[in-house]
Formats: sequence, structure tokens, C-alpha cells
Amino acid sequence: MIGKSLLPSSLFGRALLILVLPTVLIQLVMAYVFFDRHWDNVTRHMSNTLAGEMSFFIRRFEGLPLGDAQQLALDFQATTGIDATFEKPEAYDVKRGTDEFPEFQQRLHAKIKEPFTVYKNASGTSIEIDIQLPDRTLHMETTVKRLESRTTIIFLFWMLGASALFLLIATLFLRNQIRPIRRLAEAAGSFGRGVDMPDFRPSGASEVRRASRAFIVMRERIKRQLRTRTEMLAGISHDLRTPLTRMKLELEMLGGDAAKELQGDVQQMEHMIQEYLDFARGEGREEAVRISLVEFLEDVVGGYQRLNADVVFSAASDVQVDVRVSGFRRMLNNLIDNALRYGERCELGLRVSANYCEIVVDDEGPGIPTEKYDEVFKPFNRLEASRNTKTGGVGLGLTIARDIALAHGGSISLDNSPRNGLRVIIRLPL
Repeated sequence: MIGKSLLPSSLFGRALLILVLPTVLIQLVMAYVFFDRHWDNVTRHMSNTLAGEMSFFIRRFEGLPLGDAQQLALDFQATTGIDATFEKPEAYDVKRGTDEFPEFQQRLHAKIKEPFTVYKNASGTSIEIDIQLPDRTLHMETTVKRLESRTTIIFLFWMLGASALFLLIATLFLRNQIRPIRRLAEAAGSFGRGVDMPDFRPSGASEVRRASRAFIVMRERIKRQLRTRTEMLAGISHDLRTPLTRMKLELEMLGGDAAKELQGDVQQMEHMIQEYLDFARGEGREEAVRISLVEFLEDVVGGYQRLNADVVFSAASDVQVDVRVSGFRRMLNNLIDNALRYGERCELGLRVSANYCEIVVDDEGPGIPTEKYDEVFKPFNRLEASRNTKTGGVGLGLTIARDIALAHGGSISLDNSPRNGLRVIIRLPL
């Protein structure tokens, strides 16, 4: 069984492997059957035929005068295409022999008893045989084609070429079938990051079209739900703020210490309502735009520095990302405000890799126990043991930050800061 680590990760790669693997296996089986059996049979038959013709010629000219033997050689050449000439006995040189054509040499040994040598000419196109006779040397020459079948090589190239052509056609067809799936994945990923693809249309096979239509319906339902919730929350915000404003005016007119305490309660209630609305509203109708993350972070940090807050930022490289600017700024403001509330200094950093980037927020506060990292992201949850209850909010800051990060297709996590405080890591896909 092929290990999972060796399998391609993409659908296109796995589908292509399904096409290529059986084709390669069939080619190997055909090559074994054809070359191991057919090639040997053809070579054996051709070697046996050539050795038989040479043996027949040797037996025929035995005892004939030289003139008759030469005439017989001419007739033999005209009939078989094998050039035969008679040379002096010293022309035979055993050192010229090679180990080529073992099947032919074995057949020739079985048919004649005279010593012989087999070798190729200088160009390698002809095979030459010297046979040592009692009173002369018989030199025979013929083409290598008599022992090597060119059709086998042609068949091999034809088989490989046809397979390559079929695989090319299959690859092009498969790529066209995979493209709608990739577009669906891109549309879903873009929608998760808040970037809509209005030109997305169902295409491809019927199953892919059905999945695309389901995605479009789901996208429209989510958009409609967000619009409905935003409109409802806008009305709630107006209804709640109106009586709060009246209460603030009435308290201003009353005066006194009791009125001041009630004013503080009203302001706290207004702050709680605002944070709740920010949490419930989420991203609203804001559209995502592509920005330079370094310039955006420098602008956010610059706003705090103008208020004399100890906030610094550093980055080794810049990156372009798609964000909803207001929501993204709200997330960073929540994190920086928390860092400054529980520490005197906040440091922002940007780390960029091939597939994602990370915004790191470090503070010098008391930090959060590791076992409570998941707990702090729950709505309205406050860690009173490590956070000041008088200066803290209603427990929605990190919850809002996490929802905004998730809405951008990213994530948010906590860790210990090198400055002995809390580190918040926002990871965004590229």
C-alpha cells in the first residue's frame, strides 16, 4: 500500500495518479511479455536462419575448385544478401572476435565445426564473420538487420508515444474538470475572508454545479442574515440610547452626590451596551479592501503615540492583505487597549511567511494562566484573579477580536510574552 505521505495532496494530482499508475503498470506488463518472450523468439529465429544459411554455403563449396567456389559465393550473395569472399589462411585473426550476438554465435557453433570469429565493422552497420578453413579463410559479411529487429524498437516508441499522447489528452481534460472545483474553493475562501466574488458561476460536472449552487444559496442566506441582524441592532441601539440620553440630561439637572453616582452607572451601562453591540454587530456591511499591512499598523500605532501612549511597532517586511478596515482596526484597538490597561508598554510586530502572516501584540502586564487561554475567549468572561475589575470591561474584548480574526479567515491565539506579560498572535492567510 502506498504511504499517505507519498500521495499527492491535491485532487488533480490524485486523479492524475489514478490515470498514470494503471497505464505505467500496463506498459511494464506489455514490455515484459513482449520483450522477454517475443524479442527472444525473434532473435532466436533470426540467428538460427543466418547460421543455417552460412552452414549450408560452407557445406556446398567443400571440395570445389577455387573458381567454382567463388562463383558459388556470387550466387549465394545474390540469393541471400550475404557477401562471401575467400582470403589467405593468415587473414584469420582470433583476436578480432567479440562477445556480441551470443545467440547467433551459439547457433553457428552448433552447425559448423570450423573456428570462427564474429565482429562488427567500423561503422557498426555490418556484422563480419571469419571462418578458418584448412587452406583458406572464408570472410562473410551481412547487415546487422539480419540479427536485430528494427520493428521491435519502432513498436516500443509507438507504444510509449501513444501512451504519452493519451496521458496528455487525459491531463488536459482532467484539468478542465478540476478548474470549477478550484474556483469553488477560491470563492468559499474569499467569502470567508470577506471578499466577495460576484462573477462566480456554477460550471463543470453536474455534481460540482450542484455544490456551487448550494454555496451560492448559502452565501446569500448568510448575507441576508447579516443584513437583518445589522438593521435590527441599529434599531436596538437607537431605542436604548434615547432613554439613556434622557437619563443623563435629568441627572445633570438634579445634581448632588447621588446624581453623580447614577451618572457613573449610566456611563457604565452605556459602555456595556456599546461593547455588546460591537460584539453582536460583527463586521456589518463593510467591504474588504486590499491594504499594506505595515502602513495600516503604523497608522494605528501612530494614533496611540500621538496620545503619548508607549506603543511601538517593528516589521522586517511588508505584505498586502484583504481586510475590513473598521473591524480590523477595532480588533487591534481592543488588544492594544488591553495591553496598555494591564501594562505600561505595548509592542507590535509583523512576521511574514510563504502562506500566512502573523501580527504579534506583547504587553508587560500580569499575563494569563496557560490553562485559562481558552476560557478568556468566551463572551462576558472575566479573569478577576489576574485582571482589575474596576478598569476592565464586560469581558467581550478578546471575544470580539477573535470573531473579527475568524471573519478574515484567520485565527487568534495566546502565549507567554518575552516581556513577562501576555502575547496575542493574530494569524492571517495570504
